[in-house]
Amino acid sequence: MEIVVVLIVIGVLVGVALVLVAPRLRNRGPELEPPRQRGVGPATATIERRPIDVDDALAAEAPPAPEAPPEVVVPVRPSFRDRLAKARGAVSGYLGSILARSGVDAETWDDLEEALIRADVGVAATTDMLDAVRVRVKEQAIDTPEALIEALKDEMKDRLRVADRSLRFDGERTNVWLFVGVNGVGKTTTIGKIAKREAEVGRTVVVAAGDTFRAAAAEQLGMWAERAGATLVRGAEGADPSSIIFDGITKASAQGADLVLADTAGRLHTKSNLMDELRKVRRVADKEPGHVTETLLVLDATTGQNGLAQARVFTEAVDVTGVVLTKLDGSAKGGIVVAIQAELGIPVKLIGLGETAEDLVAFDPDEFVDALLSVD
Repeated sequence: MEIVVVLIVIGVLVGVALVLVAPRLRNRGPELEPPRQRGVGPATATIERRPIDVDDALAAEAPPAPEAPPEVVVPVRPSFRDRLAKARGAVSGYLGSILARSGVDAETWDDLEEALIRADVGVAATTDMLDAVRVRVKEQAIDTPEALIEALKDEMKDRLRVADRSLRFDGERTNVWLFVGVNGVGKTTTIGKIAKREAEVGRTVVVAAGDTFRAAAAEQLGMWAERAGATLVRGAEGADPSSIIFDGITKASAQGADLVLADTAGRLHTKSNLMDELRKVRRVADKEPGHVTETLLVLDATTGQNGLAQARVFTEAVDVTGVVLTKLDGSAKGGIVVAIQAELGIPVKLIGLGETAEDLVAFDPDEFVDALLSVD
């Protein structure tokens, strides 16, 4: 009997236990495999899927857009007014004093004369010009300072306009432009700038390094020639400049080049033996196949009236056809332009208004006079 009671108790306890544990067993899912470490075992990567953007796909397949061409920078032509500030400063005080008066009197004419002489027009050229202005004043009944200064401008412009300031070029022959002048005026640099300018308009250029006495002259000219895409012809130091220039002309003719720019050694105009040598250079340069169409005298504007003396001697020796006036932006003696034209009849064809190739510009009489005689 007791055994039966014990079995009944055990059965009741087992039943109660099953009632308590069964819900937990039903809620428990399958045992999950622990996560695998990267690179260990055949784990499957989860890939995020997103819709394809058609525009993005087309952009990825399309070739890259071509780069825009570099912007062409056009050099700005220097302003006469901006670059002639120093020359204008030499006369502006006198012109301001004239404009402060109510009329035109003897003192007005004295101030006008002093202004022109200070600008290095020269005594003779100043006297001649003012005599012509007096005639204008009388004929036009001018009685105000403003009109007087305008009459002076008109007279100066008329005198400067009479010359042909173009650089002569004969399309049928090998042109030679010969450059002469004293030491230190900037001949070699001027030749380099002109070579660049002529090459830019489509002319083929040969540069003849005829300055065989100054150290490194040929090297300096060579650098400019390389920038311009010109051919350089040079010789040994101390060689005969005439032979080098003729070699340059011969090479230019053989290549069909348009222009030979011939450098010469700087020389004092007071040295007769050196001027005789220059005459020989000029004769040789004009022999076939060469044809000298320009003999350009390079003058330093800061030398003023001394430049006039140089121009006179060089003209007698080699028939100068035009003047290149360098360093005008740093000179108070801009009136030398008028003096050269008035006393020698040689036109100023080019002027230097700065250091770059673009600062060597054609001389414009109207712009020059307005810049020189402006007071505002």
